[in-house]
Amino acid sequence: MQQLNISNSSITAPVSTVNLIASSVLAVCFILGVPGNITVMVFLARWWKGGSFTPRLMLSLAISDLLTLLSLPVWIWSLLHGWVFSLVLCKLLSYLVYLSLYCSILCVILMSVQRYMQVLHPQKWKKVGRRGKKFFLSGIWILSAVLSSYALVQRTLSLDREGHQQCNRCYRNDVERVATLVWEIMIFVVSFPILAYFYFHLYRGVKNSAFFSSHIRTRLVARIVACFFILWIPFHINNTVLITAVLLGNDSLLRSAEAGDNIVAALTFINSCVNPFLYAFSARALQQQTVGTENASR
Repeated sequence: MQQLNISNSSITAPVSTVNLIASSVLAVCFILGVPGNITVMVFLARWWKGGSFTPRLMLSLAISDLLTLLSLPVWIWSLLHGWVFSLVLCKLLSYLVYLSLYCSILCVILMSVQRYMQVLHPQKWKKVGRRGKKFFLSGIWILSAVLSSYALVQRTLSLDREGHQQCNRCYRNDVERVATLVWEIMIFVVSFPILAYFYFHLYRGVKNSAFFSSHIRTRLVARIVACFFILWIPFHINNTVLITAVLLGNDSLLRSAEAGDNIVAALTFINSCVNPFLYAFSARALQQQTVGTENASR
């Protein structure tokens, strides 16, 4: 009966402006992203036949994006009416979002390394072989599953300031909260110099190259990487503010950062729906390249 009363009060409680903005962003991401990523998966499944590792990584990225976007109706309902679902679903969907996040990060990193090796050191890349490529692909998902496991422990149900029951993180103390946020920021920060190093040397190597196909794929991968970092920067800036507020014991700053948490989190989902438009932007050139490769192999 107590659970029923909490659910009813959550549904009738007023919705904050922040939650309305966040839910609107998520709704747009779902409407555009789900059909877009399905289309990309169909396109990449055809491109897969060429044996290139790049479309396989892009396919993994599209799958992780789609898994994230499919959970959005539940999160939208939660923002507008509170979490009326079970604790088990709260933990599982949170785990799925984190799994997709870490998979996206690892795919983006491996894309940069793979493009660098394939374009500038093709002989060394050939030594990786099919078995090595399968190991990389499966390793991305296995490592992502391990890295995101803390979401199963930290997610729980609690009431927010508007009286809505929500699926939120629950920390045992400030040390755990700061450690978790620092870990997530470090993953993001460490990824950037790795990507910058490989793309700097890749750009230097291909800018005068006569291989048009290298330019097409390199530009596409570069756009994917750039959008990933641009759309995730606000989230990690907000996390930095949260850490600062906790360490300083500044309750006013902490409340401000927590108030904007839903908006910056919603912005990260844009990354999952923008990739199909990047593929579409390069689709014609990629299709011409694929046809030319197929004709040359006959």
